Amino acid sequence: MAINLEKGQRVAVDLPKFTIGLGWDVNSTSTGYDFDLDASAFMNGENGKILADEYFVFYNNLQSPDESVVHTGDNLTGEGEGDDESIMVDLSKIDPRVKEIVFVVTIHKADERRQNFGQVRNAFIRIYDTTTGVEILRYDLDEDFSIETAVEFGRIYKRNGQWKFEAIGTGQKAGLAEYLKKYN
Repeated sequence: MAINLEKGQRVAVDLPKFTIGLGWDVNSTSTGYDFDLDASAFMNGENGKILADEYFVFYNNLQSPDESVVHTGDNLTGEGEGDDESIMVDLSKIDPRVKEIVFVVTIHKADERRQNFGQVRNAFIRIYDTTTGVEILRYDLDEDFSIETAVEFGRIYKRNGQWKFEAIGTGQKAGLAEYLKKYN
């Protein structure tokens, strides 16, 4: 049975290979455009910064150089049930300099399309066993982000030789550019 996390809660991740699934639904409010939400992963070192540009995994860079983090591709509309975007993680391949992987979801062209996370519902991040499909943990984002265009859903980090997941759920309104400044 999966563990349902609350904001700030942390739990050990004991699988070497797993998939991060991110999902959301869009409210019926129309802005005249499809909602294109994008999942990204920042592979950071001890200093909390990306090791190199190639360690920022997103729709234009689907794989880290060590092949430990692989984005399965961009979902341009978010339609359908289940995960809207997925990122596969293989900790057995991860560069030893990586101390955390931060998972962020942003709204593509949010300002231009007048969109924000207040128009998104049922947002979640989950970890499941890639081989069996069994869900290990889940964090449902239940805050109302009425002006935010980007949300840091969670992170996997290494402490004392063990990988853990932390449910973060923090939003901001400057989009992906703000996270690039923060982690670059």
